[in-house]
Amino acid sequence: MLPGARTADAALAGKHEVGLKIRKARKERGLTLQQVAAASGLAVSTISKAERGQIALSYEKVLQLGTALDIDMTRLFMAGQASAEPAAEQPTVVKDRFEDVQRYETDQYEYSVLCGAFPGKKMQPLVAMINAREPGDFSETIRHPGQEFVMVLSGRVRVVFENGESVELGKHEAAYFDSGVGHVYVSLSKQPAQVVSVCC
Repeated sequence: MLPGARTADAALAGKHEVGLKIRKARKERGLTLQQVAAASGLAVSTISKAERGQIALSYEKVLQLGTALDIDMTRLFMAGQASAEPAAEQPTVVKDRFEDVQRYETDQYEYSVLCGAFPGKKMQPLVAMINAREPGDFSETIRHPGQEFVMVLSGRVRVVFENGESVELGKHEAAYFDSGVGHVYVSLSKQPAQVVSVCC
């Protein structure tokens, strides 16, 4: 963990809360499930289940939904009733304390999305706890347009790419890669590994 480990009562963005925000954003835009499915490339059933809080979406699928709904995906993970709409004025800087950042859990990862209050971000910084142990823990590889930077904060991680390449990283080792190539992170440590990642 980072210095100043997260307390047990840190905010958790559960599937239901995120689902309600997705549904709210869709309704505000007057879009049907079918329209969002066509724009995002996701199945209607996947979006419907996400809105009802029945499934936790992967980072890739949240990005696809964010693009389809024309919102910054990180705002879906902000604590409480944070609006999915950008601030009226562009701030110079926003600051987060890791201990206060809301988490979002999937079977493979636990995300903490950083600085979600900054509107129109061109980078997506996050801290992730890697629970996955094998590439087979994933139903599919993760891919999204752009590039990705990762540095290990604790433990040891292997990033496995769909083209057969992989890279192993220990504490404070970093990698930079084409995130359009399908990839997954797996922990090689006894405990889940922790990384900081920036996607653009």
